[in-house]
Amino acid sequence: MVQGRGERVADNYEIRIKGRVGDAVIQAFEGLTVTIEPVETILHGPIPDQEALHELLAELQALGLELVELRRLPGEAS
Repeated sequence: MVQGRGERVADNYEIRIKGRVGDAVIQAFEGLTVTIEPVETILHGPIPDQEALHELLAELQALGLELVELRRLPGEAS
């Protein structure tokens, strides 16, 4: 999301991963809030740009995690 005068504000995302992810893997997603539910793990938080989003998706793949859903949340980053 672009704010006035060319300043960039990170968009908030929700990323749903199949299964319950362990603490060691969760550490790879520093800066995101993690919620563990019975059948999936949910990451929430700001992702500053498309490059960072692609890096996060590559990290999910490298860890062998199955992406269930990725969506940008309405509103501005905190």
